Amino acid sequence: MLSAREACKDELVKCAQEDASILCVEADLGGRNHVFAQRFPERFYNLGIAEMAAMDICTGLAAAGFKPFFTTFAPFAALRCAESLKLSMGYMGHPITVIGAYGGTSGGWFGTTHHSLEDIGAVRLFPGIRIACPYGEAETREVLRDAARATMPCYIRVGRNETYPDMVRDAAFSTLKMEQGYSQEYPVTLVSVGEKATQLCISAKQQSGNVNHLHLCYVDNTSLQLMMPEIAQLPGALIVVEEHRRAGCVAAELALSLPGKQVHAFTPNDDWPKFGGSQDDVLASLRFSLETLLTFIKTTLSTKEHV
Repeated sequence: MLSAREACKDELVKCAQEDASILCVEADLGGRNHVFAQRFPERFYNLGIAEMAAMDICTGLAAAGFKPFFTTFAPFAALRCAESLKLSMGYMGHPITVIGAYGGTSGGWFGTTHHSLEDIGAVRLFPGIRIACPYGEAETREVLRDAARATMPCYIRVGRNETYPDMVRDAAFSTLKMEQGYSQEYPVTLVSVGEKATQLCISAKQQSGNVNHLHLCYVDNTSLQLMMPEIAQLPGALIVVEEHRRAGCVAAELALSLPGKQVHAFTPNDDWPKFGGSQDDVLASLRFSLETLLTFIKTTLSTKEHV
């Protein structure tokens, strides 16, 4: 089982074998034994810690007919390169794929400067960019292949090195990725966005029993609107679980689009992560853990308040 970050590298090599227009651009994250560099050295560019320049170079490559895949830390991709994302990918629609690694607090000990609790909200501001938050190796590979085949820009948020088993899905759903055990009688549906949030929801469902779990992979506004009729039919209140700040979260878009639905946001609090530690340590300090999620579910079941 590979982490999403490693699965992206491996799958990109496979896609590049079939498509000579695919290029790999790195911001000094790939290491000296990068699998793409070993297989296609003439199509691999390590541009160092110059993310804004790298994005502009990707724009030129895309305008010349290539499909650049650019990997860097999620906060640097989404925030440092925001203007290029807006213009090159959103406005001009160049088929650039940005892989935002170390999403959320998966950097752990790297600290606040390398944590990314704002990236999805920032990229969602720019129309025309598809945003994927895959969970598990199989879905990550599927997302990467979709990006390689597409002619539109894409932002893929992945973590660092943690691995996650593929989610067992309910065969009754094709568009929405429901975890097995779906029931119209359950009073709450958990909606997860991203790796750690999905892991929490799977564990919460195992412990709570009477909750549904929907995993959202594509969370840009266009993708969400296509799924909205099906999401509206989900039973009970929705608890949207995201390793992201409340501002700009997916829960806000669902609440605006489904005014008759009870939608709650479960996110880390708005404190800055100040202490070193693993991803779980950092998230626990922000009150984003299985224990606090289970408490949040119980509180939701006992109130009719509409958020």
